[in-house]
Amino acid sequence: MDTNSYVSFLVIGILLAAIDGQIIYRSGARYLQGDRGRPEAASAMTMLVTALFYVVVLGALALISTVHFPGGGSFPAVMGRVGVYLLILALAHAITIAVLAQRREEQVVEDWNARAAVAEPQRGADEMEQQLQEPTTSPVPGQEGRHPRVSPNLEQGGPYRTGGDALLPCINRRRCR
Repeated sequence: MDTNSYVSFLVIGILLAAIDGQIIYRSGARYLQGDRGRPEAASAMTMLVTALFYVVVLGALALISTVHFPGGGSFPAVMGRVGVYLLILALAHAITIAVLAQRREEQVVEDWNARAAVAEPQRGADEMEQQLQEPTTSPVPGQEGRHPRVSPNLEQGGPYRTGGDALLPCINRRRCR
């Protein structure tokens, strides 16, 4: 690749990364801020994610610029590099948006938990304790405890042996009894 093609590819790549990074930063800060009203925290998290985005994308740009494409320094070779770079840029953008979305979900859960704790702290603890005392499944009539055993088969003896050959199906019901 000649010098003009190389420089044009790098300029196009850096320009695309800068535009996409600014879109992520501006939109991500508003997205993370949401209704919490803490722009400093949202801005800081978005800045970290955007910085990681820039490092990955510019690293990919540097690697792609060294790969040999058919056509040498011609226009189709430069466009091939730009195409591969755009695909990598799209993948990096999608991963960055997924990271921001996960952080937003964590914020929503934190807010909900904080509101629930402030609303009725004792009621929540009592409900949790009651749920822990309830059995996991409905016990067999006459059986006590949180972890009931499997109930016997309705038929006499059941279809399975209970001796040394436990859980082997009985071929002949007379031998199982």
